Amino acid sequence: MDDLVRMMAANWWMVLLRGIAAVLFGIIALAWPGLTVYVLLLTFGAYAVFDGILALVTGYQRRKTDERWWAWGLEGLLSIAIGLMALFWTEATALAFIIWMAIWGVIAGVFRIVAAIRLRHEIDGEWALVLSGVLLVMWGLLMAMLPAAGLLSIAWLLGIFAVLIGITLIALSLRLRKLNAG
Repeated sequence: MDDLVRMMAANWWMVLLRGIAAVLFGIIALAWPGLTVYVLLLTFGAYAVFDGILALVTGYQRRKTDERWWAWGLEGLLSIAIGLMALFWTEATALAFIIWMAIWGVIAGVFRIVAAIRLRHEIDGEWALVLSGVLLVMWGLLMAMLPAAGLLSIAWLLGIFAVLIGITLIALSLRLRKLNAG
């Protein structure tokens, strides 16, 4: 087994936590679509910071065995930066928030697709990481194409895509857990 796969399998629970966090965030967005932009920013900010910290930890753990460890770190820094902006610049306009989320979705999605392509010969179930990346890119592009959409539609889009992304990450973590046990 490749060192990258071994590292991911040993830390399958981190992928699971990222998936659970995405599902919880999505459920919150779907349950209360009338949330104000302020509360939505705070919820998204907390999720993005949490996701970014886990991505940074993953990159740090892989730094000695994977020459592309920096991609996880870059995704983590981007997520933390976006999360902190959402938490501390809440008076920013909804349009700016939508654009930033769109950029984050596209970039984070591309990083996940690249990681999955790299792992395609190493593990079964890389489709989950690919699908997670594709969903993030699609979500980012939809956000960019529909910046004037109302908060309700943004909350629903955000919730649906977060739940779908979370489910794909949970599926990937279960595959990694089986690989770790085997």
